[in-house]
Amino acid sequence: HMSAGRAFAATLAGTTVGLFTPNRTGEFVGRVLFLEPEHRGKGSFATLLGSIAQFVITIVLGGIAFILWWKLEGASQPIVPWWAITVSMLMAVVIAASLVLFYSPHLLRKIIMRIPLLRRFDRAASVLEGYSTSELSAVLGMSAARYAVFTLQYVLLLVVFAGVSWNSGIVIVPVIYLVMTLVPTMMLTDLGVRGSVAVALLVPASGSAAMVLLAAFLLWTINLAVPALSGGVILLVARIRARP
Repeated sequence: HMSAGRAFAATLAGTTVGLFTPNRTGEFVGRVLFLEPEHRGKGSFATLLGSIAQFVITIVLGGIAFILWWKLEGASQPIVPWWAITVSMLMAVVIAASLVLFYSPHLLRKIIMRIPLLRRFDRAASVLEGYSTSELSAVLGMSAARYAVFTLQYVLLLVVFAGVSWNSGIVIVPVIYLVMTLVPTMMLTDLGVRGSVAVALLVPASGSAAMVLLAAFLLWTINLAVPALSGGVILLVARIRARP
């Protein structure tokens, strides 16, 4: 257990560390530093469930949006291309596998323990089996709420600055998030890829590449740059115990 203030500080610190790792996968490192040393191993494994939940939500909603976007863009083409069918089938398989692992933490633990370098952390990995189905469902629900907040932020910025309609934004933004999840990025390349994908998908709907890039930059600044800067300050001044 920890206070809400320390948990908030840990989240910001995680954003700072994640900014320097591919697809922000290192966020958990900054977060677990704020746990007591004897709990950091368990905390690291526990974050896997949160990451899987966010991944599932992104793939599911991104996949639905991808289908809707394709129908809108390819309405004049009666035949669905093979690559669209292949991508849809792959996403369905990934979603199913992710949900199985998410709701079967004991299976996830067994898979992790097959990795030689992680076998010595079997005791810490036991935390994965300590969550009930209702708790896991609550985590999945919070991931969906987080996704909704980020999506509405992005759509609002696109409506205000780029003149994109709400209908187009609601369909295209999840597709952008889907691509961002599948393409490895880190640090400033995250902003570059985000901007490139946004321009490719949104310029036909807005006609202004500059305004689309501005919206992407503002979203990146609000949700990553400012929290990462705050987290960097917290890491400099926080009292973090190195040993139990």
